[in-house]
Amino acid sequence: MTSTVPALGTRTAQGSALQAVLLDMDGTLVDTEGFWWDVEAEVFAALGHTLDESWRHVVVGGPMTRSAGFLIEATGADITLAELTVLLNDGFEKRIGEALPLMPGAERLLAELHTHEMPTALVTASHRRIVDRVLDVLGAHHFTLTVGGDEVPRTKPFPDPYLAAAAGLGVDPARCAVVEDTATGVAAAEAAGCQVVAVPSVAPIAPAHRRAVVTSLAEVDLAFLRGLMAGAR
Repeated sequence: MTSTVPALGTRTAQGSALQAVLLDMDGTLVDTEGFWWDVEAEVFAALGHTLDESWRHVVVGGPMTRSAGFLIEATGADITLAELTVLLNDGFEKRIGEALPLMPGAERLLAELHTHEMPTALVTASHRRIVDRVLDVLGAHHFTLTVGGDEVPRTKPFPDPYLAAAAGLGVDPARCAVVEDTATGVAAAEAAGCQVVAVPSVAPIAPAHRRAVVTSLAEVDLAFLRGLMAGAR
């Protein structure tokens, strides 16, 4: 895929320009945050434990090591982190093999970014085996590169995944627009110095400096992202 940034309409009077768009996966492009919780509930039910609904806000958007570790500690389940990780990935892969709904506006946004040759990366806490399955639906051609949660030393909420994506694209993180749905992902993107668009999926996210909040990807297009970058200070 090309990594050329279109010249038209990208540069402001101050010289800032949108160089790349970095997109989260679960809950942002694909409607799967509920899938993860359902699989976690099923796996722990088989182990003889019931998950408390309030824990959902703790595990959403985080790396599997953190989420799985929390659930093991909270339930006291007799299972290792490595064993649980395999069961969760297996269950999730089976679930997305049955259905993988896209979030409203995702297909249009990806098509627009591709048409305008905007460098685009998929940056997720999900493992590579899951990323590759999801790409079968999203279309790998929409992404210049992808970064899985098991491919960086530290995943979200640390900045490593977004810094790796920016480095891989050869762009300045401060001139990247990130689209995220959870506070964990927003924290990672902001720690990397990126401009953030939050589309909350499970828990509310408040607006802040260098952070816009919208209700749906239907509100996000290339002009919107360029406008955010132009107004960033």
